[in-house]
Amino acid sequence: MAIELERPEPAVGSWRATREGIQRWQRAAIPARQFLTSVGGWLLRGPLIRFISGSLLRRIIVSNLVGLVILVVGILYLSQHNVWLIDAKRESLRSQSEIIAAAIAANATVETERIVLDPDKLPEAENALIPYRDDGFAALQLSIRPERVAPILRRLVQPTNNRARVYSRDGTLIADSAQLLSRGSIANPPETKSPEKPKNFWTRLTKWLLNADLPVYKEIGNANGNSYPEVRMAMQGTTTPMLLLNENGEQIVSVAAPIQRARTVQGVLLLSSKPGEIDEALNQERWTILKIALLAMVATIIASMLLARTVAEPMRRLSEAAEHVSRNIAARHDLPSFDHRTDEVGQMATAFRNMTTALFRRIEASEKFAADVAHELKNPLTAARSTAEALTYAQTEEQRQQLIAQIQGELKRLNRLITDVSNASRLDAELALQQTEPVSLANLLRGIVCTFSDLMSGSGKHIAFEIDASCSEDDLIVNGHEGRLSQVVTNLVDNAISFSPEGGTVLVRARRDGRFVEFTVEDEGPGIPPENLEKIFRRFYTYRPTAESSRGNNSGLGLSISKEIVLAHGGEIWAENRMPESARPDDKPLGARFVVRIPARSDCGPLARSFNNRGSRRA
Repeated sequence: MAIELERPEPAVGSWRATREGIQRWQRAAIPARQFLTSVGGWLLRGPLIRFISGSLLRRIIVSNLVGLVILVVGILYLSQHNVWLIDAKRESLRSQSEIIAAAIAANATVETERIVLDPDKLPEAENALIPYRDDGFAALQLSIRPERVAPILRRLVQPTNNRARVYSRDGTLIADSAQLLSRGSIANPPETKSPEKPKNFWTRLTKWLLNADLPVYKEIGNANGNSYPEVRMAMQGTTTPMLLLNENGEQIVSVAAPIQRARTVQGVLLLSSKPGEIDEALNQERWTILKIALLAMVATIIASMLLARTVAEPMRRLSEAAEHVSRNIAARHDLPSFDHRTDEVGQMATAFRNMTTALFRRIEASEKFAADVAHELKNPLTAARSTAEALTYAQTEEQRQQLIAQIQGELKRLNRLITDVSNASRLDAELALQQTEPVSLANLLRGIVCTFSDLMSGSGKHIAFEIDASCSEDDLIVNGHEGRLSQVVTNLVDNAISFSPEGGTVLVRARRDGRFVEFTVEDEGPGIPPENLEKIFRRFYTYRPTAESSRGNNSGLGLSISKEIVLAHGGEIWAENRMPESARPDDKPLGARFVVRIPARSDCGPLARSFNNRGSRRA
């Protein structure tokens, strides 16, 4: 007999059919996927989603609270059922014990007068109890017989899985439902299992959970029932429910009800729940809580994945792009753009691009500055070298002295240039590291004017200082670096003095103009050609129309440094010509005026913002 182990053709056909079924399912799912995509897009564009996604803080809070809220709501919803379950079990056992005790009392037999009731008809009887009779019959001593109690326990107790024990007035065990298997048969008590968990641990745990001391239940077998406190209390005519723990740490609800007739306690019915029954119900609830916790965990994981996708992934892309830009600044255009996002990630991406752009502009400015410095240093060195070579051809002492004076002038110019370049190179670092402080421009201007006034004494030139009458000195306070602002004023005043003619006056004015403090420096010189009003603030640019101007006294960096300082303080500076009233186009200016505006103290922003503005203006 041959057995065919492989059947390739049917297998191929089955695989083809499966693949075609998958393809049909995918084609059928396209409309549903498109619908879900459109609905998801509409939800993402909703006002609530826009509000939540508008801030990274709100995203984190909502994402983390989703799982937590589900877990807390589930625990709060289910935790209330623990006490309710125990209370319900107590009330149920109380009702059952009272009914069974009444039935047993109704089926008790009087020794002298036999009164017999059929126990099989007892559940159908509504009024099984014997009414109270005020005669000598009620004072008779009654006895409870096991053969009368056993059918009642089998009929009423065994279907409920509860355990019922009947004790006589002296605590003797009469009947135990755990030993009743069938009518008229007795069995040994079931063997108890070994404790699964430590008694003390469960006692402390239950005490912590229920905030109460729970007595430990101990099995006494056929011993006297008065060992149970609830039985002793029932002997006094009080129905007593109790919550106990057995030696295995399982909860048991026990109710002891007195068996009374004619207001006389004839015995006690001890009705207790099955060990572990309450724990089983609680375990089911705990399993429900566990499922809710698992659901909350899944929700938390999904929320974390969404959070990672919307936050961590963009940050990772920015990090990789930043590392790439650090190796190649030309790759700054490859930085990811998140302009569509309005939260902190979008703000960070925008700030990152602005920072990279400012860095690139700073690099370009540094390269241009280095080239300009090299060019400016080369000029005096070349001139000094040429003059030194010409010194060997000097024929007279006068020519030699002139050439030596030229060399000294070039060296002086070179020294001044190196000093200004050094100051300019340290400017950015000092402005970034030093802390700003309130600076009174009135005191600053007054002090500098007094210094120059002493230096100009006997030179024929004059300097004056005025404060606008509409403002006080308290209105002329700004936040900034006093040393650098002094450098600006010194450069402008020194520049104005150098252009002022003999007998001319340099006027320094200060006033408050809205949110700004404004001061001007005016001279009576030849003015500035209109085409040079912007050029004079360039690095190494000089304009000296007067012949007596010394080349060594000017490096072309003074006004450029002044502009850098003013921009770093969030202000602005410009130059203009002082024209006469009703001036005509061909009229000569009365002099030059430099205007500086700096935000007043209450309107000063961080210098970092000023650096960004300065970088954009310098580009």
